[in-house]
Amino acid sequence: MPSLAAARTANAAFKFTANPVNAVFVGGTSGIGHGMASALARATKGNARIVIVGRNQAAAKELIASFPSPANTLSSFVPCDVTLMRNVHAAAKDIQLQLPTINYLVISAGFFSLNGRTETEEGIDRKLAAHYYARWTFINDLLPQVKAAQEKGEEAKVMSVFSAGHGGPIDVDDLGLKRTYSLKNAADQGTTYNDLALEEFASRNPTISFSHIYPGGVRTGIIKNSNSYLIKAASYALYPLAYLASVPEEVCADYMTYALLLAKPGFSRFDNHGDDIGRKNYDGTEEQRKKLWEHTVEETRSEPTC
Repeated sequence: MPSLAAARTANAAFKFTANPVNAVFVGGTSGIGHGMASALARATKGNARIVIVGRNQAAAKELIASFPSPANTLSSFVPCDVTLMRNVHAAAKDIQLQLPTINYLVISAGFFSLNGRTETEEGIDRKLAAHYYARWTFINDLLPQVKAAQEKGEEAKVMSVFSAGHGGPIDVDDLGLKRTYSLKNAADQGTTYNDLALEEFASRNPTISFSHIYPGGVRTGIIKNSNSYLIKAASYALYPLAYLASVPEEVCADYMTYALLLAKPGFSRFDNHGDDIGRKNYDGTEEQRKKLWEHTVEETRSEPTC
């Protein structure tokens, strides 16, 4: 495990091949994505064009203004509610018009709720939409731009910030959990869906880096923004314990960025300190991976780009 100082030193010393670096942070208006966007802007010493995707335009503008120059003038905001796949497709098209190449695609969008299965008008559970289906769709739709970066000899890396190493077996007879939904199933299988999807993307694009990372306990606004009064009340009661078991956003972001920058081509999984965890607690078979892929293409109404 690298020390925080070592991770920060490595980030600051990283030699980027792209000029400028093009990056997209889905979920970048708050929390871990917000911190990672700041960390990358610093690591590139401002030589970056960063697209922030989210729902809070004011927060995005404030974040972009904090970037070192010229990133603070090159960067932009794309609005998107990631629980609807049509919004994701539209946001991806907007990004494609802005960036001919993408060196880093980082997706951390999500939310915390104790509600049961809550379907969107597209028939997808809202939590699974944010934690899995939107991530797959952004990767699929923006893959041509990531490939274009790789073909130029530049960094070409995709990262899903979710829960690597903390999943469980999936039920291929109920993908999307329309019949067997529970909060635990949604968390466990959403994690494994990320593993399987990223591994399948990597198998189809072996010269590009696809990684899944676990951020650990982080002091972000996800609890405050929850729609559950029970969660908010519990967070106040347990605040001292939660504080001790978590780290500030910027500390997590520096470790996540460390893993992002050093990730190799292919599929990899990291823990909250940027250490590669290999196949630890990995669930799923190649057959399940293929079935999930076919299901996801249909569920997200996508045209596969690989």
